[in-house]
Amino acid sequence: MKIACFDEDRIGVIKNDAIVDLTEIASQANDGAGMMVSVIANFADLRNDIDRYVSRADGVPLSSVTLQAPIPRPGKIIAMGSNYLEGTAGPPLPIWAFFKSPEAILGPGGTVILPEVDARIFHHEPELVAIVGKTTKNASKDNALDSIFGYTGGIDVSGRFDIFAQSILNKSHDTFAPIGPWIVTADEIPNPQSLRIQLHVDGQARHDFNTSDMGHNISDCIEYVSSITTLNPGDLIFTGTNHQGIGPVQDGEQVEVTFEKIGKLKVQVSDRLKRTWNKGVDKEMGQRIIRMINDREPPGGIRPQVTQR
Repeated sequence: MKIACFDEDRIGVIKNDAIVDLTEIASQANDGAGMMVSVIANFADLRNDIDRYVSRADGVPLSSVTLQAPIPRPGKIIAMGSNYLEGTAGPPLPIWAFFKSPEAILGPGGTVILPEVDARIFHHEPELVAIVGKTTKNASKDNALDSIFGYTGGIDVSGRFDIFAQSILNKSHDTFAPIGPWIVTADEIPNPQSLRIQLHVDGQARHDFNTSDMGHNISDCIEYVSSITTLNPGDLIFTGTNHQGIGPVQDGEQVEVTFEKIGKLKVQVSDRLKRTWNKGVDKEMGQRIIRMINDREPPGGIRPQVTQR
């Protein structure tokens, strides 16, 4: 099932090239956490009613509505760092993650606003995004995927600075976490570790990779993150990117990402300062990540956790 937010605070199910409005059903489940989050938390109880309603309704043309971010206000956004093998034989770098601000959320068709800060460059990082479906703490790898409600696409827009901590903080500017175009429930993606992700900027091919290249799969990520913080329905986990194909985003460009089994996410870019960088793949950045993997040198001095026994 594909579930979307659209127009002003409405929720619907994608049916072919139409969208069926479920707002009335969804509003009955609203427990104050936001309509989509409430639907996610109570989906098991709502599923039969939703299925029956969608089977009878034709909906309206998808082209006649404006899609919004499928999770307009997540409680948490957690992003996995350096989580791809980048086409190497590995092994993966130590698992680590960081928080992005929920204020960074942007919906399909929105505009990424590059801030007036002294960044060396701003990069696109397309990522599969896992959406938490139930309260989860200390999940085991064996049952971690049971915590996932579904998946959407995302772009971790990243400002680069000479200091690593500054680069992490500057991933959280408003509009720096585009997601969409909708949520695909987990039952429709039984193997999230075999999805192709392609990104184009103004039609120019950049990223083209598969989630099978993840160093730590989604179960590993859920196990790791839930050992640190409780995950709640509607929380987002950006699962990382393959940096081979990374490149700049700059004023006036359109970024389009195609996520296999999910759909296309398109955003515009605006920069009041009209800064420019070499248009194309940033090969130096990609090679830097490969060197880190080969040399076992994580960014910013990150080291594996040591468990005291």
